[in-house]
Amino acid sequence: MKKMTLLFSVALIVMIAFTAVGCAKSEPAAQAPAAAVAAPAAPVSDGSQDLKISYRLNVAEADVENYFSFTGNIRYMAVDKDHADATTGASDQGSTHLFNAYLYDVEGKATLSSGLRGLFLFGVTPYEQILTDNLNAYKTSDGKVVVQYAHRGTAYRITSDSNGKLQFPNGSFEMRPIGYIASGAPQVISKDFSADGTSATIDWEKVWDSSVAGGKVIEGSDKKTGNIMKNIAAADAQYFFDGTLDMALENDVLTIGGALTAVHR
Repeated sequence: MKKMTLLFSVALIVMIAFTAVGCAKSEPAAQAPAAAVAAPAAPVSDGSQDLKISYRLNVAEADVENYFSFTGNIRYMAVDKDHADATTGASDQGSTHLFNAYLYDVEGKATLSSGLRGLFLFGVTPYEQILTDNLNAYKTSDGKVVVQYAHRGTAYRITSDSNGKLQFPNGSFEMRPIGYIASGAPQVISKDFSADGTSATIDWEKVWDSSVAGGKVIEGSDKKTGNIMKNIAAADAQYFFDGTLDMALENDVLTIGGALTAVHR
């Protein structure tokens, strides 16, 4: 009987001990500090030739040798020495719209300079367009090639480095709103930049002078001038073009050529 009482007492003590342990709050396990989230790696070019370009433009006179060629990885989007059709004045092979496949991503965001694309189109349009948009090109004393023009009220300037290289994606591509166009009429240029309000008398020094403030209403309209801005790939485009193109100006003939790489963000 005493043994039974003793065994019962031991069992009761063990049960009470387990119950106490089960009811006690357990301390949370120590956790390792969360690892810092690494910043996404910067896009890197693989050096592939995703867009090849060859271009020739006589900036001084009409020239049947002017052309624009490009080819790339987008199927059927290529032309070989496209030029202005003698009858219609339009591009013979449709580069005016075909090149847009490389200029924009699938969301319509620019992948390179729209001003450069505009320059390419002078090679596939009649010489009159050069006069209408007052396109001119020159070389600086340190070897840079500069091209500037005004189209539909916006001025563009493209400048190579001293070795004749156009750098991508962040080379010297600029733009500035200086006028407007309505109903297919000639451009109206602010008299801040043109003595008579036409593109023919644009004062390019004033256009690219940042001390000439933008934001002014253009005479006879509700349009305003703007400030000098970069004209490069959109910061949120799905990809951009990287690399260099060679730009040269000899005897009033402008040439541009080379290959660029598409770099995905």
